[in-house]
Amino acid sequence: MRAVPSSNCGARRNGLKPHLIVIHYTAMQSAQAALERLCAPEAEVSAHYLIDLGGDVIQLVEEAQRAWHAGAGEWRGHDDINSRSIGIELDNRGNHPFPEPQMMALEELMRGIMARWDIPASGVIGHSDMAPGRKFDPGPHFDWARLERQGLAAHPQRYDAGDAEAFVAAAQRAGFTAEADFDALLHSTRLRRAPWRRGPLGSDDFIL
Repeated sequence: MRAVPSSNCGARRNGLKPHLIVIHYTAMQSAQAALERLCAPEAEVSAHYLIDLGGDVIQLVEEAQRAWHAGAGEWRGHDDINSRSIGIELDNRGNHPFPEPQMMALEELMRGIMARWDIPASGVIGHSDMAPGRKFDPGPHFDWARLERQGLAAHPQRYDAGDAEAFVAAAQRAGFTAEADFDALLHSTRLRRAPWRRGPLGSDDFIL
């Protein structure tokens, strides 16, 4: 790991400490381009860590500080996700798989973060989970099941199937409390649990 400090950070608000990890993709052409943006004051964006395709980890913001990675959104009824989380950016354009060295580095990094801050598997989310319709990362190619098998992300739960109203209620119980229209919410939950699924709401969409 190497450090490339970004000035785009500050103190966590209201004495909050991280109890979430938010996973992102950079959606840029290279890790270097992402690094430059995450450190540019005019961009007003940052993350605690950036992991390139080869598995090299760069720390941009100290974990105790508030990085500017999450933006507007909510998870389990809590806003100001920046003050409640540690953000990890993965070098990925959003249209290709995440290579093995990168995933291995992510897993090692997450184990350390979760131990240091006592973050449970249920506290590991994607950017799209907390901002349905606004954000889509880490996207359909991210292997959530791989993290689940290692205890690094929460396993899905089945809720009683029903109509659209029942689905919204189930999604909120699962943590998807950010304001979103039905289609955006459905797409966001599918990105997390079944990115291959298309079509109208079905009973399998109640596995959240």
